[in-house]
Amino acid sequence: MSTYFITGGAGFIGSSLAEQLLKEGNKVVTIDNFCDFYDVKIKENNIKNVIGNSNYKLYRSDIRDKEVIKKIFDDNPEIDVVMHLAAMAGVRPSIENPILYQEVNCMGTQNILEEMKSHGIKNGVFASSSSVYGNCKQVPFKEDMIVDFAISPYAATKKANEVMTHVYHKLFNMNIIMLRFFTVFGPKQRPDLAINKFTRFMMEDKEIPMFGDGTTSRDYTYIDDIVSGIIKSCDYVMNHTEIYEILNLGNSTPTTLKEMINIIGEVLNKKPKIKQLPMQPGDVERTYADISKAKELIGYNPSTSFKKGIENFVEWYKINKELYL
Repeated sequence: MSTYFITGGAGFIGSSLAEQLLKEGNKVVTIDNFCDFYDVKIKENNIKNVIGNSNYKLYRSDIRDKEVIKKIFDDNPEIDVVMHLAAMAGVRPSIENPILYQEVNCMGTQNILEEMKSHGIKNGVFASSSSVYGNCKQVPFKEDMIVDFAISPYAATKKANEVMTHVYHKLFNMNIIMLRFFTVFGPKQRPDLAINKFTRFMMEDKEIPMFGDGTTSRDYTYIDDIVSGIIKSCDYVMNHTEIYEILNLGNSTPTTLKEMINIIGEVLNKKPKIKQLPMQPGDVERTYADISKAKELIGYNPSTSFKKGIENFVEWYKINKELYL
């Protein structure tokens, strides 16, 4: 049994990760501030299956609060690894409120690093993002590519965290893996993300807002594959020393926006009503992960096809749709 500290523990990825770790017999400590970026009742629903588990502990607070972060580490000296997922998410909202994104994503991350240092906790797995690649022309995206040309504040904060975690690795011998997630989807997906939104709109016979001509593409990665990759990364940092690695966690099979809309329509047995709109500032043209390094280093092996993932999501959504109405 290991003890995991998950920040952002009531979110889409964090709650899914917590469920799996508890199923495997581990202890889970989490923090989440239940902010109103989307309806709080969705996050409450995310944790309904774990909230009563004796091996689960939840702090309802904010990673910007240094005293709370110190208290969590003081209260839980047995923490083996930190999985830092908490962040203000989304490319487009970051353009509207870049200072908030800087405060949460960068200062919040440094608060975590400082308390890890103070409490002698060496092992961390931190969430980065495929958005750091911006509009890199070379595909697939490899971890050793130069990513100094972010096109959104969100992407810039994630790149900054990669740099800062490396500082703590070098100065304080922390074992850290940065995970660049590629468009995670599946049950519990945030309501502002396209698959959730488009499923809802199609079921309600509403128009689908399609930004651009439908040829932009994303490397959609199913939640179970992401959770598996995170756990494998945690195992790796706990069993190795002097580690600093950046890994892509994707599916390595991009899907165009038009294909995505059509597959959702096929699964729902609905004909999409498309409203074409201009491309949005900050949006990248495509994402496409080279996952060979993750396969080699941690044994990452995504196995869920895009269509199967959509089928699973739709099945879940139909049961939980009242959360999004």
